[in-house]
Amino acid sequence: MKLNSHLELGKLNTLRADRLTPHGIFLMAEDGKDVLLPQSYVTDEMKEDSLIEVFLYTDSEDRLIATTLQPKVMLDQFALLEVVDRAKFGAFLDWGLPKDLLCPSKLQKTPFIVGEKRFVKVVYDEKTHRLVASEKLGDFFDTRPKGLKPNQEVTVIPIQKTPLGYKCIVNDRYEGLIYHNEIFENIVIGENKTGYIKTVRKDGKLDLKLRASGSKGNNSTADKVYELLKENGGIMPYNYKSDAELIKDVFAMSKKEFKRTLTKLQEDNKIEVKDTGIYLKS
Repeated sequence: MKLNSHLELGKLNTLRADRLTPHGIFLMAEDGKDVLLPQSYVTDEMKEDSLIEVFLYTDSEDRLIATTLQPKVMLDQFALLEVVDRAKFGAFLDWGLPKDLLCPSKLQKTPFIVGEKRFVKVVYDEKTHRLVASEKLGDFFDTRPKGLKPNQEVTVIPIQKTPLGYKCIVNDRYEGLIYHNEIFENIVIGENKTGYIKTVRKDGKLDLKLRASGSKGNNSTADKVYELLKENGGIMPYNYKSDAELIKDVFAMSKKEFKRTLTKLQEDNKIEVKDTGIYLKS
């Protein structure tokens, strides 16, 4: 581990154990500034001069403090967090630390409700010098994408379902959309996925798809159907006439892609398609 040159709020820090006290261990960065690791986090293995990895945040009295616990999300990261409490000035989210993360009312799109989950970004509040959550993500997107091109693989995080499709965060910095007619699998809000750029729009937003061009009807889909057949005893009650929504739910592909895949498997002499379903050939 490399010793941090200075204390970094909202991030993991590797600090040197400087001195032990009844209240805990004071940890020091290379610039000489120190921070307390409370006694509740101290273990027998922690000695003077040893390097300890900690997360830095502020306690209930706004004092900088260290913890060996790691939150679900850190500074400048996005996450889907549960609302656990409300106050007049904002709502509190569970981010995995004893002190919940505040999302001020002014940074909420609509009032938070206890028990629901909201997709937020952890940011540094210049006025209060605290870490807070913001649901107004549009302020953080880069609207001048550079080096991105159609069919390029990207990391996609769906954050909101809309009438057109799913709004997404792309590569942790851009805003994108997967249209409903491009989706043939279950989408979970907040779950990282691999996607591909369909179009880079003039407004800097990205149109996305979940499969690269040329992937339809290829060996991967044929292998998928073939393996599902083997898992189900070599017989499945679907064919060219099966309902499109049913095909989407079972095989996670469009009906057009499914029909193309069945044709390929038949040409390879691996299956037989009948009115009663698909059958593996022995």
